[in-house]
Amino acid sequence: MVQPCPFVDVSGTPYERGRQHGAAVPQRVKRSIELYGGQLGELGYDTAAKSALIAEFAKEIEHFGAHYIEEMRGIADGAGVALEDIVMVNARTEVIAKARLIKNKPIEAQEELDDGCTGAIILPERSASGELIHGQNWDWKAECAETAIVLRVRRDDGPDFLTFVEAGGLARCGMNAAGISITANYLESERDFTQAGVPLALIRRKVLEQEHLAFAIKAVATTPKACSNNMMLSTVKGFGIDFECAPDEAFPLYPQDGMIVHANHWVGQIALTKIKDTGIPRVPESFYRDWRVRKLLDEAGRKLTVDDLKQAFFDDFLAPHSVCRPVRPNEAGNLSATVAMVIMQPAKGIMEVAPLPAQNRVFTRYSLTEEPVLLAEAAE
Repeated sequence: MVQPCPFVDVSGTPYERGRQHGAAVPQRVKRSIELYGGQLGELGYDTAAKSALIAEFAKEIEHFGAHYIEEMRGIADGAGVALEDIVMVNARTEVIAKARLIKNKPIEAQEELDDGCTGAIILPERSASGELIHGQNWDWKAECAETAIVLRVRRDDGPDFLTFVEAGGLARCGMNAAGISITANYLESERDFTQAGVPLALIRRKVLEQEHLAFAIKAVATTPKACSNNMMLSTVKGFGIDFECAPDEAFPLYPQDGMIVHANHWVGQIALTKIKDTGIPRVPESFYRDWRVRKLLDEAGRKLTVDDLKQAFFDDFLAPHSVCRPVRPNEAGNLSATVAMVIMQPAKGIMEVAPLPAQNRVFTRYSLTEEPVLLAEAAE
């Protein structure tokens, strides 16, 4: 039996929100730290070297927003862990990559550097309800099913939001009360880790704090990053846009026939004339994952439902290297899986999440205003 993601509801000052988060799920926070801190140990980092490395990222985050560090301090105190470990969880992609570079340990082709995903936005004109639908499969370490939570942040200084996130993190994918949603997928280019930048998790958090899509777009498209990433933004008003982001440049992709679908390879023609896609050795199945989701949605008809999107994301074509990935060892020996399927309906203020969907078709519905509800098992 796969357990639903714990629901954590927080409010108050940034520090108070963080403390409530850490105190609610301390074991999950510690498991997050263990997963990524262990990688630094394997790379030969002792306590002092680890502290020095993470301190650089803490400075970058504090410059981006001092309240983010305050919230992380609260999480650390609530869970009874060190602040630097919470910073590491929030900057884990950048921390691990920089650690490798310093130790001159390049990433091997068979290693999965970061989380893969298949994401989709269905605009109102293609939706049976006339309301936008935004979702994704998150492919990453299977053990993250033990760390994932759904966090509801009630704010006095902006819209409340829901985010599906690793415990200890400030945001991953999510939606806010202003109707703005975000999902993100791994991309890689030759420009990665050639400059300093704001950790990706903090950019996603910044998006969820915005009242207006224009400022969410600004956060994604103009914030300097250390590495590439694909970020899909939508608004309840009926618009979606996808940004394929290199560290220093963002390339917009617009909906085609009322949909956006994206996996883990660069597809924008302008981007492909300017950058080299260096991630293909790690995610070769990406080329058919987005094709399959688009194909299945088109075959489902002109007017699509939440169930249609779920069925597309459950796709097991060419499993285990499929849209819905069962738990399997990757070539580096790590366990990899579709950790969760996340479906958002911003007009209703709800997010449905199924952990490990290749073996579990039971969703929990989380809400911006109500308590979670366990749903019936999704149909085959």
